[in-house]
Amino acid sequence: MAETLKRVLSRGGAAWSREENTPAAGPPLLLLGAPGSGKTTMLFAAALEAAGEGQGPVLFLTRRPLQSLPRGTGTALDPMRLQKIRFQYPPSTRELFWLLCSAHEAPGPAPSLLLLDGLEEYLAEDPEPQKAAYLTALLLDTAAHFSHRLGLGRDCGLMVALQTQEEADSGDILHLALLQRYFPAQCWLQPDAPGPGEHGLRACLEPGGLGPRTEWWVTFRSDGEMMIAPWPTQAGDPSSGKRSSSAGQP
Repeated sequence: MAETLKRVLSRGGAAWSREENTPAAGPPLLLLGAPGSGKTTMLFAAALEAAGEGQGPVLFLTRRPLQSLPRGTGTALDPMRLQKIRFQYPPSTRELFWLLCSAHEAPGPAPSLLLLDGLEEYLAEDPEPQKAAYLTALLLDTAAHFSHRLGLGRDCGLMVALQTQEEADSGDILHLALLQRYFPAQCWLQPDAPGPGEHGLRACLEPGGLGPRTEWWVTFRSDGEMMIAPWPTQAGDPSSGKRSSSAGQP
């Protein structure tokens, strides 16, 4: 999953070839960030990326419908891609458990990517570590089942977004430690000093042993447009570097 997210964040660099850059899904990825840090936008961008690879539909699970489609999410809002993203809205942990347990009965082609937004909201219903472990196991088993249905050489990726707090309590710390055991790939979205009228963050991608850590400077303008540039390797103001918009890129 790290490769899919890396393609999203690397839109400002060299062009990607879908035929040459569609590796196996890789280890499951945990997307971490504070409230309003752009986790849903990143998940949606990953969904659009995967939907354009011709590997199968994308299953996007979230507690409530998106109020609007995020802008500047790495590729144009191609109607054909949007049609391949299946949104489902389990309103409670119980409903999410039921959906995952019944995934093997779902008709149609198996998803190539399983996304879950707002994991912390489901964990908050029952903060016991056993429930978090059970939900994690269900997510991994569901992705493994979809991989089996996709056939030899094709895997279903798994990406989950978790909200973090500056002052986490012992329960939050325990949940994070548990999740990091099963999600070796992680991407941290860390707020940074934005420019006037902008919301900026630092995206740090740890691919889970499949490559070096990579970082980007991500800015959300007042109109919601997402701008991405490699994180500067030398000291200085990151906002002074050349930025490139991800909107409309192939």
